[in-house]
Amino acid sequence: MADILLVDDEANVRKTIAILLSRTGKYNVEEADNGKTAITLLKEKAYDIVITDLRMSPIGGLEVLKQSKKLHPSVEVIVITGQGTIKSGVEAMKLGAYDYIEKPLDDEEFLQLVKKALEKTQVVREVSYLRAELREKYKFDKIIGKSDAITNVLDMVARVSPTDATALLTGESGTGKELVAHAIHNNSLRKDKLMLTVNCGAIHENLIDSELFGHIKGAFTGADRDKRGLFQEADGGTIFLDEIGDVALATQVRLLRFLENGEIKRVGDTKIIKTNVRLIAATNKNIEEEIKKENFREDLYYRLNVFPIHLPALREKKEDIPLLVNHILHKYSKQLNKNITSVSPSAMSLFMDYSWPGNVRELENIIERTVILATKNVIDTEDIIKSLSKLVPQITQTTLEKTDMTLAEMEKWHILNTLEKCKGNQKLTAEKLGISTTTLWRKLKQYGINTSEEN
Repeated sequence: MADILLVDDEANVRKTIAILLSRTGKYNVEEADNGKTAITLLKEKAYDIVITDLRMSPIGGLEVLKQSKKLHPSVEVIVITGQGTIKSGVEAMKLGAYDYIEKPLDDEEFLQLVKKALEKTQVVREVSYLRAELREKYKFDKIIGKSDAITNVLDMVARVSPTDATALLTGESGTGKELVAHAIHNNSLRKDKLMLTVNCGAIHENLIDSELFGHIKGAFTGADRDKRGLFQEADGGTIFLDEIGDVALATQVRLLRFLENGEIKRVGDTKIIKTNVRLIAATNKNIEEEIKKENFREDLYYRLNVFPIHLPALREKKEDIPLLVNHILHKYSKQLNKNITSVSPSAMSLFMDYSWPGNVRELENIIERTVILATKNVIDTEDIIKSLSKLVPQITQTTLEKTDMTLAEMEKWHILNTLEKCKGNQKLTAEKLGISTTTLWRKLKQYGINTSEEN
């Protein structure tokens, strides 16, 4: 049976509604004759539904609604009143009321409303339970967040992990693609085998074939002995190819052959080697655009894109920022042996307002600097601006003293400063900022920055 808290300062009304609900045999009804008592009960217990009158003294129904949503966000609240107005109804709905109805109540209509509200409460609780179960089962402890966006990612990871399907992770730099790749491997049947990570963008195109597939003695100048490639070393395990969009076309052909039949050839060798490796790839590039530019093979893209997972940018899941901030703050406070306990509301507002072009990686870097520079137990706005001054040393003392400066203003200043240093070269500016050229273009447009690129 569902537990209902019924709040009304009129005894006759409470009795009538309580009898109506109890007769169904589906509800246990607990009564409160004022808002203060109701809030006390809510602090002690999570009900399935709260039904409250609007006008009560000294604490009204809207305050009961606020406190109920604060204490138990999943519990639906129905607001009833004998003196309804459009304004009060709108306010109740804005505060999260399931519905707002006027007295006298139509019995059948009211019971249907209660039934639907209960169903919604149960669905929300079930989703919350499944999310928690998902994290516990697959140990996604390093992937922080509770937003729908990140929960969808975890669901996809849970689905693909037990298979040997090739996964392609997409998203901007700093969104956690490597963390997701490790989560897939650690929850796969290959978890006891080796997982090797290769940053394709960091290896010269003349060397990457040798790194991945190996070479034989004499294959090229300096090849004074045979070498096993990473695909051989990881046999039975997983290889994560980060920045796959930077791989040269010749290497793409070799990767395609592996994905088609599990075969590789060492550089300079004619012998075919069979290897059993699961491939996970990641990129921050738009591969379909790269295909149009003839920089990426379409057939390889289809082989890689068997199970695509897109990682959202931090600005697309801002509800996760407080969780991330507190997690990272605790991490660096412990590492640096500092007793920093929290972030002030104004500082958290700065974190929430900023667009984070560098995503979680940028957030982590700024918090680490902030912890190093902090002199108090609570991080405040001044600490954040000082940490940014380490990132942008040219920030003046006047800027540091302007504690009402938002991170968005700081971001615009940083972009302008870097553009000037790079003489308007947008590609170089993006590299210096650690973001993609697409992200930079969007930022320039957002801040109304007009620039003529110099090459």
